[in-house]
Amino acid sequence: MSSGNDTKFQQAVFYLTGIPGMEDAHVWFSIPICFMYLTSILGNSVILFIIKTDPTLHKPMYIFLSMLAITDLGLSISTMPTTLGIFWFNSREISHDACFAQLSFIHLLTFTESSVLLSMAFDRFLAICNPLRYESILTTPRIAKMGLVLVVRAVALMFPFPILLKHYQYCQGNTLSHSYCLHPDVMKMACSDIRVDIIYGFFVTLTSLGVDLLLILLSYVMILKTVLSIASHAERLKALNTCVSHVCVVLLFYTPEISLAVIYRFVKNSSPLVQIVMGNVYLLVPPLMNPVVYTVKTKPIRARIIRVFIK
Repeated sequence: MSSGNDTKFQQAVFYLTGIPGMEDAHVWFSIPICFMYLTSILGNSVILFIIKTDPTLHKPMYIFLSMLAITDLGLSISTMPTTLGIFWFNSREISHDACFAQLSFIHLLTFTESSVLLSMAFDRFLAICNPLRYESILTTPRIAKMGLVLVVRAVALMFPFPILLKHYQYCQGNTLSHSYCLHPDVMKMACSDIRVDIIYGFFVTLTSLGVDLLLILLSYVMILKTVLSIASHAERLKALNTCVSHVCVVLLFYTPEISLAVIYRFVKNSSPLVQIVMGNVYLLVPPLMNPVVYTVKTKPIRARIIRVFIK
């Protein structure tokens, strides 16, 4: 192919999408979206502040919760500029490099959050199934090493994505389905052979999110087995109540994640509106709801927040 044709087909930008056909109402849609971003950032920041400043919360469960809050903050900050740029200023263009950088951060934080949720499930498993060894196993240095491993694992899984995408030719309309960049969405814009990308993307989804979810389910099977062996009904409820927050957060994270993956990989002619809605739920709702869930269901966090705002 000649260099002239390469120039013709290799466009310099992608075009992000707000809500097709409702561009005139973008300013109105920006109000709840902006509120969700601000609430998410404020809520997760408050959780981090409470855990950092209260020595009684320097325990494994709350350290893992602070990791979750950090990843949620990262997800909100990584998508907020392009999303609000579209709804406020109709700024749809994003360069290839900026797009690849954004999707790298989004997927890095997604893989990290999945690993953090698995670590939190392990925390609950130890607390209920092996309480006598809980403090000796989950020491602060060991938790720090776990956090480092989670990040290294996420970086290793994400790293090939931008490298593969950068070597493709993009000769389609280059209009993405969301107000931010996602790997499956960008990959579909390429007119090069993307079989390696498809195989690797499936491998990563299976070995990261799939394995994490499977291990989380396995941990709860063992937790239920232990709880059902407890004679006292009150003790059963108390043990299960410590898991309610984590179960809600797992559902909030994996349900839209799996739904969006299914839409991209198996639904060939899905409605663009469905993709947009699921994409926004996937990246907006978990960071918004996670601090709410833990504030409502975790008494020490709730009590500390009340003391901060009422005194």
